[in-house]
Order: sequence, then structure tokens, then C-alpha cells
Amino acid sequence: MQNLGVIGGGTMGAGIAEVAARAGNSVLVLERNTASARAGGHRIDASLARAVRSGKLDKTQARVARQKITLTCDITDFRDRELVIEAAPEDEALKVRFFTDLDKIVTPDAILATNTSSIPIIRLAKSVSRPERVVGIHFFNPVPVMPLVEIVVSLETAPTVAERATSYARDVLGKKTIHTKDQAGFVVNALLIPYLCAAVRMLESGFASAEDIDAGMVDGCAHPMGPLRLIDTIGLDVTLAIAESLYTEFRERHYAPPVLLQRMVDAGHLGRKTGRGFYHY
Repeated sequence: MQNLGVIGGGTMGAGIAEVAARAGNSVLVLERNTASARAGGHRIDASLARAVRSGKLDKTQARVARQKITLTCDITDFRDRELVIEAAPEDEALKVRFFTDLDKIVTPDAILATNTSSIPIIRLAKSVSRPERVVGIHFFNPVPVMPLVEIVVSLETAPTVAERATSYARDVLGKKTIHTKDQAGFVVNALLIPYLCAAVRMLESGFASAEDIDAGMVDGCAHPMGPLRLIDTIGLDVTLAIAESLYTEFRERHYAPPVLLQRMVDAGHLGRKTGRGFYHY
């Protein structure tokens, strides 16, 4: 698969587009309007520039990769894509609309994948005429840096589709792949989100400060980043959406999003991307 489509040029979509272009793919990224497409292009440019500064790419490699990425506002441009990875916000209705539209546009043997963090794959797969071609390919932020990809198979995913998705992530993109069945949160977030919610509840109760909670996990457990700073990096809105999806699926209290998390999202304090979360940036 050499022709990749990415739905959404946000943080995750831009990262997926970049790693695919660096691997030699032709990449088409869909955005809702020209302003968003311009912003997505700037996001990719900034990430490639960081890779050059860090020595991971030289200027020629970065330029060649950027030339392989095209941004569009027209989903019908995706008709020749062999693989499309949806990286839209964690809104099930929005994702379903994209899958319904793509089902009418791409060729019958094209794979439709989602980068969802928590929504069960089957709910998206049932919106297309051939649900067996839908699979989860879940990347982690920042995509160019994090080595892991979760391959998520629904009850309808064809084994050949799962094999092709695994081969693409592992052999083309150079990622480490793990496999999981189709339950909300998959492997990583099903383990991570209760931990993050527990840290928010600890802060909410006044038990300890944000700095001390994070220092406890960094200096006491050798975590590279404390839980509250990690939420700021992921995005409080994204963390909330995943927690809500997990709680809806399992109805277990440790998945329930804390009230403080909800109130901070209501206030627009979403973490690094807005300049304010549990810390100021």
C-alpha cells in the first residue's frame, strides 16, 4: 500500500501523514476548509523542522517527505487511496459520517482504518457496506516519536485486512505493533485512563498538589512524565472523551471521568494546545 489517505490534519492526523511520507508513501490529508488545511500544513512543517534540528532527518529528506503530502478539502479525491486512516476528533457520529462517505468513494479492496482511542471498531464498521475491511490502527502522540501502534480487530474484520494493516504499520512505517480485541480503550487506554483519572481525583480532593503528584510518579516510579502533565500533553478533552467511552462500555467507577476534568474542559483549559491545563504553558 503506497497511497495513503488521512482524515483530519490535527495533531494525530498530521503525525500519521508525516511518518507515512517519510516512509515514501503518497499521502492525501482531508481537512474541512482551507484555513484548517493551512493549519495542518503548518503543523507538518513544524514537525519536520524539529526532526531536522534533532538530526533525525536532513533538510533534503524533510523536503522530499513534505512534497509527498497533499492537503485537500474534497473527500472525493480519496478514490485512489489503498488505505485510509480516519483521525477525526473522538466523536462517533462524525466518524460514522466519514466512513459512510468513504465507503462510496474508495475501491472495494481499499482498507478503511480508524485511529480512534476508545470507540469500538464495530460501531464504525457497521456504517459501511463491507465491514470486514474496517480495522483499528491506533497510533500514539507524538506519532513520529512514539513507536507503538495498536491493531484492533472487530468481530467483522477479515484476517487478511488485519494482516495487511499489521504489515503496513510494522514493515512500512517501522512501528512496534500489538494486537487487541475490540473493546473500548483497547490495551493502552484501558490501563492508562483509570490511572490518569485517579491522579485528577487526588488533586480534586486536595490530597496533594499537581507538582507533588507528578513528582511522585516521575521520581518514585521512574515514569518519564507525571499523570497530570501527561493529561495536558494528551489534551483534557481527549482524555475526557476516552474516559466517557470506557465508562459507557464497562460501567465501572474507576473509568468514570472526575468532575474536575469535566469542569476544566468546560472552561476551555485543554492542556498544552490551549496554553493552560493542570499547568500553564
